Amino acid sequence: MAVLTDKRLVVVSGKGGVGKSTVAAALAVASARMGLRTLVCEVNTRERITALLGRPEVGANLALLEENLWAVDIRPVEAMREYALMILKFESVYNAVFENRLVRYFLRFIPSLQELVMLGKILFHLREQRPDGTFRFDRVVVDAPATGHAITFLSVPQVILDTVPPGSLATEAAKMRDVLVDREVTAAVLVSLPEEMPVNETLELSAALAQRVSLATQAVVLNGFNSRRFSEADLAALEPAPELFHAAKAHSERAQMSAVACERLGSSLGLTPVCVPRLFHASFGPRAVDEVARLLAPLFEGPA
Repeated sequence: MAVLTDKRLVVVSGKGGVGKSTVAAALAVASARMGLRTLVCEVNTRERITALLGRPEVGANLALLEENLWAVDIRPVEAMREYALMILKFESVYNAVFENRLVRYFLRFIPSLQELVMLGKILFHLREQRPDGTFRFDRVVVDAPATGHAITFLSVPQVILDTVPPGSLATEAAKMRDVLVDREVTAAVLVSLPEEMPVNETLELSAALAQRVSLATQAVVLNGFNSRRFSEADLAALEPAPELFHAAKAHSERAQMSAVACERLGSSLGLTPVCVPRLFHASFGPRAVDEVARLLAPLFEGPA
């Protein structure tokens, strides 16, 4: 199962509401607790991961959440500044160009520029080195946008290469594209629920990532999984107690849906889904994330 052992960039996506951020947080926690310096990135959104981990928002600056685990919210304005400074080198030049109101107005009309600079910041941290020449982060986990936006976000480098002439922008886009398509470095982890629509979107997302980004889906997480607990005989025995019977019958129906979803995802993607059971907590926070992290840890452990 250890399909992510050697992957330095783990991109998590799925339909909105399936638990994508929870899985990204759990994967980052599992990675960090294996002793790997891990950065978890959210992309221009209300910070969900820091809330799940019981931490205050970190904003656009990297912050240490616990041993070996950092977090950052990648935002377009700050990413634009960092990206431009990496290219222009001098802050005075940046201020003269990008802080110019007229320039900022025209930048709004460059297709996919915001997505490009946010992706560029993520990949900058992936390549970032410490003074001794080793990578600053052993692994970067990205809580990517949901489904359709994820495809747009991750396909931006290829779109840039297809539309702009050779130059520094195309060179940067080519570097980003090469990282995303490198199966030795990058893996997509898709998250679904045991329901027809999320399963359909997961399969469509996997196909679109392969076709439009050449990004391989190397793991699928089936969240909210229900195992079978009651046999037909058990249900029959509970019929005299209507409340218990209906509760058991509802669970059995959810278990059947879970089994069907697991089989369909597995056969269609050629992967064994990692099934995360439905968890019952008064509030979904660090304790629940720890449970999910233990369940997902085998994706990292042992030889790939």
